Amino acid sequence: MKETETQTASVAEPEDRFERIGTTYYKMVSRPNAAGELIECRIPWTIEAIRQDYGKDFVAGIPKYDGFCCVPAHVCYKPVVGTFLNKYAAISHTPVDGDFPTIRALVTHIFGVQSDLGMDYLQLLYLRPTQKLPILLLVSEERNTGKSTFLNFLKAIFEGNATFNTNENFRSQFNDDWNGKLIILVDEVLLNKREDSERLKNLSTTYNYKVEAKGRDREEVSFFAKFVLCSNNEHLPVIIAPGETRYWVRKVERLTIDDTNFLAKAKEEIPAFLHFLCDRQLSTAEESRMWFAPELIATDALRKIVRANRNRLEIDMAELLMEIMTVQNVSEVAFCINDIAAILEYNRVKADRSQIRRVVQECWKLAPASNSLSYTTYQIGISTSGTNYVEARKVGRFYTVTRQMLETL
Repeated sequence: MKETETQTASVAEPEDRFERIGTTYYKMVSRPNAAGELIECRIPWTIEAIRQDYGKDFVAGIPKYDGFCCVPAHVCYKPVVGTFLNKYAAISHTPVDGDFPTIRALVTHIFGVQSDLGMDYLQLLYLRPTQKLPILLLVSEERNTGKSTFLNFLKAIFEGNATFNTNENFRSQFNDDWNGKLIILVDEVLLNKREDSERLKNLSTTYNYKVEAKGRDREEVSFFAKFVLCSNNEHLPVIIAPGETRYWVRKVERLTIDDTNFLAKAKEEIPAFLHFLCDRQLSTAEESRMWFAPELIATDALRKIVRANRNRLEIDMAELLMEIMTVQNVSEVAFCINDIAAILEYNRVKADRSQIRRVVQECWKLAPASNSLSYTTYQIGISTSGTNYVEARKVGRFYTVTRQMLETL
């Protein structure tokens, strides 16, 4: 009889943990991954299985919540908010005073002369998780640059609140795996379609979006995720239009030392690094919706992608007009669509007038003169010395482009 009572007591207080969220029961389990680490997650569990394993009286002691919420925090984390269970995961690191030479070397390598801004970026991620931040894009055609190591470092800090996605995941209509994440990491990104670019930009600034999972209705939730992307394509990893301020593009140089234990060393220094971030004074103030002033995060790598995104006709027109200004020693040129079309045709550049007008009005944001007025333009002239440009007086609703504008483009 005593032996039976002992067995019953051991079953009544199991090590297994359960929760009831709404009307669904979950079992908290530690699932091992390929690296041998245990990742805590919830698995739906039937009430019949719980009763069978632990007895009918055990069910009454399972904690109950009205549902899930998502309130991101790392310093003052609350597992339960009101009657809702916080779906945002607590990180396991406890800040401890100490040094972090490996992490400091990694941040310096990734952000270069913008290391202080890089520290601000990481500090805002940790202390202000709901703050909108620019899309961080790391590019390099070289191998062994540490880009992937940096992604894994962010995953190690924020653990279950960071998720790796692929290009296919990003395009999928089912996006429930993004729900409640702080960082979306994409290695080898290649989102060179216009709809991909627009979706990425919209998500980087939106505060709410629709979550959709297989077999479930769409649901509107808060969105605070930041995107960190890596690519070996320095020219066209994503479509970035001129004037775009939502991207921070860093070209990462090749590592001079190949340390196979680098990431392991960095993980050991995370508690000291988080302690440093708690006490550190930000080097920047909030100057835009993405925190950083656009001119602070503008880089040559960003300008390189913007140039690569320009269509061939726009480049040909810009080079043609710059050539006219150089030959004629002027700082601006007036023209009508027909003027440019004639010169392009002479240079065997195929373009119809609607395409030229689209470049002038939509890409260059130029407006024609309000009325038909007299203007001086240039056209192809043939002389004994060859082809050149000659002045011509015409009347029409002309556009004016300056050398400064084209150099900026």
